[in-house]
Amino acid sequence: MLSNGAYALIIVCIVIAGAIITRRCTEFLFLGSVLGAFALYGLALPGKYVEILETVVGDPDNVWLWLVCGLFGSLIYLLRESKGTFGFQKILEKVCTTEKRTMLASFVLGVAIFIDDYLNIMTVGVCMKDMYDKRKIPRESLAFMLDSIGAPVCVLIPFSTWAIFYANLFFAETPVAAAFDTPFRSYISTLPFLFYPIIALTIVFLFAVGLFPKLGPMKKAYERTARTGKTYSDASAKYNKEKTVTSESGNIIDFLLPILTLVFLAIHTGEMLIGMLASIVVCLLLYIPRKLMTMERFLDCMIEGFASMLSIFFMLVGAFSLATVCGELGLAEYLIELAKPLVSAKLLPALAFQLLAALAFVTGSNWGMSAVVIPILIPMCAALGSNLILTMAAIVSGGAFGSHACFYTDATVLSSKSAGIENMEHALSQYPYVFIAAGLTFVLYAVCGYIL
Repeated sequence: MLSNGAYALIIVCIVIAGAIITRRCTEFLFLGSVLGAFALYGLALPGKYVEILETVVGDPDNVWLWLVCGLFGSLIYLLRESKGTFGFQKILEKVCTTEKRTMLASFVLGVAIFIDDYLNIMTVGVCMKDMYDKRKIPRESLAFMLDSIGAPVCVLIPFSTWAIFYANLFFAETPVAAAFDTPFRSYISTLPFLFYPIIALTIVFLFAVGLFPKLGPMKKAYERTARTGKTYSDASAKYNKEKTVTSESGNIIDFLLPILTLVFLAIHTGEMLIGMLASIVVCLLLYIPRKLMTMERFLDCMIEGFASMLSIFFMLVGAFSLATVCGELGLAEYLIELAKPLVSAKLLPALAFQLLAALAFVTGSNWGMSAVVIPILIPMCAALGSNLILTMAAIVSGGAFGSHACFYTDATVLSSKSAGIENMEHALSQYPYVFIAAGLTFVLYAVCGYIL
């Protein structure tokens, strides 16, 4: 008879296979969560499943995410209605004169906004989407750029939400606290060995300058754009119905001031929701007195923009519900038990990366799985005499892989939404690059485990 953990793994495999085959992941996420809840509660499923949804929707961290995503949709609609985006585009057009320059501009903007991966993805997406259309560059490549830069750059720069999260998790473990005097120093020590984010950023930079080949679905996307002039597929047309600005009256200040307010306050306060609310207030003060729009139209844009993010809301509710039932079924513990017989002191860093990458990929919860495995792997590392810094770096790299690779994790969903394409089209088009980076990362941790 199958254990609950094995059953959870089968459910996740069904979700992944179904989403890849049908290219519809929201439905399969909910299907997986229902199957998992049935395994847990049997005929009591209806009432218990409602409780799971209530927990997911009402969780304070998730409410924060709903508000951030919704308000960013509102901000995008306000910027578009003010024609401020057109003013910014006139500046970008002077720089983004070729495909290579356009993609390099995306890379530079992504690296510059390092404080948080959500902020990074959504800000660069709204800044660059129209430039990709003008230069006839597939939106799939924009989504790939957003996703590949978001988490990796936040991991590599130690003044980010990712660095704060991991530094405090590591320092809570006795072996780490004994080796370092502060959480910050413990995280800094891992930076040279964060192989996955380093390789992912290298690949995306080479891709931007045309030195890395177009592979698989990405190659087909480029062929479609060359053949038809369409930067997104027919399946993604539903995400691109908003009005296109044709007037040349846009003022760059109407775009830059709200965006700079958002970025500055997110960095200064460490709270993106405050930055988001402040940027909308700035829009109100900029647009209404100058009669760029009426108060009625301002409020309509707020509602329409918030509503445009509902597809993300439903997908993430499905993903978090699946993660919840898989956690209750013991999926993480099951996979850890499977990995234990393979563990040796030299191979522990490589296996730590592989384990966390697998857990983050199948659950869509990179931070949640990091919190699960760190209290297990760090003491194991000390007991085996493995390289502590290398193991810590491998755990962070596994989390970055999960954020980047899982097609229903929040960063991947936000990347596809910001680029205006179907989520599965984005996920499948970036997978050749993601798995090349993951393979090279595993090899490097295996080699370094033996020589360091």
